[in-house]
Amino acid sequence: MVTTPTSLLVRLRSPSDQAAWERFVRLYTPVLYRWIRRQGIDSQDATDLVQDVFATTIAVLPTFEYDRNRGFGNWLCTITTNKCRDFFRRAAVRRTEMLLDHPASNPDPALAFTENEYRTQVARQALELMQAEFEPTTWRACFEMVVEGRRAQEVAARLNLSTNAVYLAKSRVLRRLRQELAGLVDD
Repeated sequence: MVTTPTSLLVRLRSPSDQAAWERFVRLYTPVLYRWIRRQGIDSQDATDLVQDVFATTIAVLPTFEYDRNRGFGNWLCTITTNKCRDFFRRAAVRRTEMLLDHPASNPDPALAFTENEYRTQVARQALELMQAEFEPTTWRACFEMVVEGRRAQEVAARLNLSTNAVYLAKSRVLRRLRQELAGLVDD
């Protein structure tokens, strides 16, 4: 299993940490893309906006001050919301008539982002990226207990493991998830 000795957020402060930036992009691209698409922005423009969000993040991350009350997710949401607003402002200049005819297609981007949605999407993407780090049986044991809500004894019997092995599998996967999301998702 690959371990993360420091949080990804701390590692990202170094632009030369290529592995951290690759992990960040893999983790956040689907999340940002979905947020932007929900604003009614087409797929090509959404892809461009995701890149704009990453460029801004790289530029301003060294000045980011971690605050439990605000959190990284809210900070990233603010950057994304501002990029969406900028996009709609530019589009309004080019397509004023269309925007006046279809005001519902341009909702306020800030309304689309909820803390729960952010946590769910980032955790889901992190789990998808992490799955390859674990043996299939370890992963399955954790999945059945946490996601499917099965009892440890039932999972142990199904996977031919001891009950203790099932608890250990769950603990290892969840510990790794907490490491992966340290600083990115508030407790």
